[in-house]
Amino acid sequence: MEVYFTIEKTATAEYKDRGSKFLAYAFPVKTTDNVKERLQEVKKEHPKATHHCFAYRLGTDGLQFRASDDGEPSGTAGKPILGQIDSRQLTDVMVVVVRYFGGTLLGVPGLINAYKTATALVLQLIPAVQKNVEAKYTLTFDYTIQNEVMTVLKQHNCTILSQELQLFCVVHTGIPVSGRELCLLRLKEIYGLEIREQ
Repeated sequence: MEVYFTIEKTATAEYKDRGSKFLAYAFPVKTTDNVKERLQEVKKEHPKATHHCFAYRLGTDGLQFRASDDGEPSGTAGKPILGQIDSRQLTDVMVVVVRYFGGTLLGVPGLINAYKTATALVLQLIPAVQKNVEAKYTLTFDYTIQNEVMTVLKQHNCTILSQELQLFCVVHTGIPVSGRELCLLRLKEIYGLEIREQ
């Protein structure tokens, strides 16, 4: 896999069914800590809501995920939310759907439909962004070859994750998997550059 799809913006959408109000929030997230922070934000904003159901998928391989029904009947909220994230083939995404109960029970099919629809609505508001799957490397080098190193990284669309540029430089970079071999070949041609895979 060389590319993946994610979102870079947040959005909110609303869906109503028989008096119940469903507010969907979509967030770009990178870690489970991000997930917890976003969930707390939404809970703070809606302390009186009946349920705060959510789902997320993380990582370029999409192997980290969770779906929570938060008190709704099992499988009626978290799974439909995750299903919508997956149907768009997104990762590093979290959707929280807040429900205000309107007095009428929706039943299992009604709940599944409501959570699915609220999630679909919010994800339609945000364009999916294609990103390169990257391999992470640490580059260490003398400042005299900084320009050469940075030029190669730029030409190969590498991401600079962090950098310390002093007399002795350390750059943590993400190299797109699709062009990794060529990029590494070019980097290895630079005399005095040390390359370490993370």
